[in-house]
Amino acid sequence: MKFFLNSYKKAIFFTIFIYCMLITPLKGAKTSVSSSSSSSDQQPKLITYFKSTTLLKTPTIKDLQNQSRTSKINLFTSSDCSIWTKECSNEILKIAQKTEHVKWIKSVRRKIHEHPELAFQEFETSKLVRQELEKMEISYRFPLATTGIRATIGSGQPPFVALRADMDALPIQEAVEWEHKSKIAGKMHACGHDAHVAMLIGAARILKAREKNLKGTVVLIFQPAEEAGNGAKRMMKAGALENVEAIFAAHVSHQHPTGVIGSRTGPLLAGCGFFKAVISGKTGQASNPHHSIDPVLAASAAVISLQTIVSRESNPLDSQVVSVTSFNAGDNLDVIPESVILSGTFRAFSTINFYQLLKRIREVFTEQASVFRCSATVDFFEDKDTIYPPTVNDDTMYEHVRMVASDLVGTTNFKVVPPMMGAEDFSFYSEVIPAAFFYIGIRNETLGSIHTGHSPHFMIDEDVLPIGAATHAAIAERYLNEYGS
Repeated sequence: MKFFLNSYKKAIFFTIFIYCMLITPLKGAKTSVSSSSSSSDQQPKLITYFKSTTLLKTPTIKDLQNQSRTSKINLFTSSDCSIWTKECSNEILKIAQKTEHVKWIKSVRRKIHEHPELAFQEFETSKLVRQELEKMEISYRFPLATTGIRATIGSGQPPFVALRADMDALPIQEAVEWEHKSKIAGKMHACGHDAHVAMLIGAARILKAREKNLKGTVVLIFQPAEEAGNGAKRMMKAGALENVEAIFAAHVSHQHPTGVIGSRTGPLLAGCGFFKAVISGKTGQASNPHHSIDPVLAASAAVISLQTIVSRESNPLDSQVVSVTSFNAGDNLDVIPESVILSGTFRAFSTINFYQLLKRIREVFTEQASVFRCSATVDFFEDKDTIYPPTVNDDTMYEHVRMVASDLVGTTNFKVVPPMMGAEDFSFYSEVIPAAFFYIGIRNETLGSIHTGHSPHFMIDEDVLPIGAATHAAIAERYLNEYGS
């Protein structure tokens, strides 16, 4: 009897236990559904996709296409970068180094390299850029300065920060034998502008993917005619800098290993100008010089005197150059010529000193000519836009580039570089708004990427392309992050 009662009790307890197990999950499920419904009311945008693929519903073709697009977008989603950290820089670099992105950016550069176009003739290059922008649904203005483009990414509101790439090639026959050699005889991208364009398009793709992070607007300037064409000046006249408060640009450099970034504060590249002087006298037989007024003698004295401008009038710590590169007095060995034509160049790192050189060159020619009873005219080709002021980096913008580069490539791969006597028409931008110009290395002895710009043997290490794209993108996004409202 006692055994029966114990068994009976156990049976009751077992029945109650089974009942509780069956009831409790149903209550939990009901609570979960209610909670989901509440969440749905509060955050409809976050679960829109999952609403379209509810339980027991067979996915449609449209659902699968949406899922494919979502997956593609998720490749580029990022964490919150409202406060900039190194992780934000790393995210940008990871996007730039994705296999599909690297393959694409190289293909863009190679297309441009195969079809080089000279100053203000960059029609196909410009068309390619516009096609890529349209694929990314990036709005742009065209044409500016014949072939130039101004594209925008972001909120459309201030602040506006600009990134610039030059598009033109050089009249040089390429001597590098490779699969994507220039297909246009006598023309070549011998200064890396094809890489500059590809890097900026690559940056556009990154910035578009991260557009929700942009606290302002990024302006992309694809500029024609940097090589002796002053495309920058014409782009500015066409409104390329409208609303822009700062601008940045890169140039590939064979002097630094691939991926190394270099710049400096203050003057980075010299102002550059050219001159042609005509000294006129009176022709006569060389055997009777007293019957002539000798322009050769006057011109010779002028050449010597020009050298004293730098050696005796300039601060020895302030680099300047005046060089006469052409002296043409004719080829008649028995006649003193009517006139002599001299040509040359002058350069300086200070804007004040640059225009002082221009003034003194004119004075030396005219005054020295008068000493020898001759007259002189001097042409600086102002009407042909061949005067480039110095490229001067703003202190704050330089520091911004340094911080971005140090995050992306490491502090040991950022170099403070010396000033160079080369010139760049980016200088026109730096005259009117805060600017920073920097180099990005392409030197790779194994590949043969060791030759200077404007060499027929010039080539680049294409591994620089994703690094350049990431640098551009990080410079712009971080600028808006730290200087935006």
